[in-house]
Amino acid sequence: MRSLAAVESWPVDNVSVAVLGADGEVLGTAGDQDRPYRLASVTKLLSAYTLLLALDEGALELDQPAGPEGSTVRHLLAHSGGYDFGERTVRYAPGTRRLYSNAGFEVLGETLEEVTDISFADYMREGVLSPLGMASTRLEGSPAAGAVSTAADLTRFAAELQSPTLTDPGRLAEATHVVFPGLAGVLPGFGRQKENDWGLGFEIRARKSPHWTGANSSPRTFGHFGQSGTFLWVDPEARAAAVCLTDRDFGPWAAEVWPPLTDAVLAELADH
Repeated sequence: MRSLAAVESWPVDNVSVAVLGADGEVLGTAGDQDRPYRLASVTKLLSAYTLLLALDEGALELDQPAGPEGSTVRHLLAHSGGYDFGERTVRYAPGTRRLYSNAGFEVLGETLEEVTDISFADYMREGVLSPLGMASTRLEGSPAAGAVSTAADLTRFAAELQSPTLTDPGRLAEATHVVFPGLAGVLPGFGRQKENDWGLGFEIRARKSPHWTGANSSPRTFGHFGQSGTFLWVDPEARAAAVCLTDRDFGPWAAEVWPPLTDAVLAELADH
């Protein structure tokens, strides 16, 4: 794809990008697809999917208590349990504000471990990574931000998000629609959003502005970006997905180059 040539001018040492069309077909790549990168918060997509499988299997229920008093699995997945970003300090009553929280995902991981006696990393590997052939992906620490992966592996995962085989499509549809609509909050790196929409672990594009996806991304676009300079999005209306991994931490440079890349990709796909 011509649009991917833009990454050659990015202020990074290494970048790996892949774009998928309908049904997971890889339409274009740039960079080494097998180079491993830290995912940072893109890890949450893998962890959320792991938790969806746990829901399917009955190991967890969305409305079972987890985290602060009054909070549930649903609240923690939707970043509305009330926890601080990194500490288990309660800042708000559950369901009243979207407070993005690594701590919430760590509690979710511990909750699953307690009821299954299986480490979260093993549950992820057995339930998600191995079935999808993601042999180069591993969870080295926190379910919130501890995974390492490659563009090739995340391409397999993005294809799964477009057409699920491991969970019921209805389950994924629920996870990629807004949970607790209308909650305000701060989108890390992009400031306060009057409606900081989120699904069950998946950030929803909706009408957020500014945002890390493109100006022309559909409101139904879902995914995540990471502070290690990474992102994955799926746009159901464009029937497309993209994976981007870099070796430079997120900063103003990323907020400047990511949205134009996405818009260029979408425009190129629309022309064909």
